[in-house]
Amino acid sequence: MEWGLLILAGIFEMLGVIMINYLHEKRNISSLLLLLISFGASFFLLAIVMEVLPMGVTYAVWTGIGVVGSTLCNILFFGESMNWQRLSFIMLILFTVIGLKFTV
Repeated sequence: MEWGLLILAGIFEMLGVIMINYLHEKRNISSLLLLLISFGASFFLLAIVMEVLPMGVTYAVWTGIGVVGSTLCNILFFGESMNWQRLSFIMLILFTVIGLKFTV
C-alpha cells in the first residue's frame, strides 16, 4: 500500500511541476490553485509514506517519479527538446527507482 501511495505522491509532484509551467504561461487563479493542490497532496502523501519506508528511498523514488514524469510531459506537451542523451538519463533514473523498489 505504501508503494502505491508513494507513486501517487510522485504523480502529484509531477503535476505540481507541470502547473508551474502553466502558471508561468497563464497567470490566473485556477493555475495557482491547481499548483497548490498538487504540491499539497504530494507532500501529504509523502509524509504518510515516510512513516513506513526509509526516508532516503522514499525521497529518491518520489523525486525520480517527478523528474521523469515532468520531463516526459514537457517533451510531449510543451515542445522541449528530445535527444538520445536526455532519454538515456531519464531511463537511468527510471531503472534506479525500480531498483530501489526491489532493495527495500
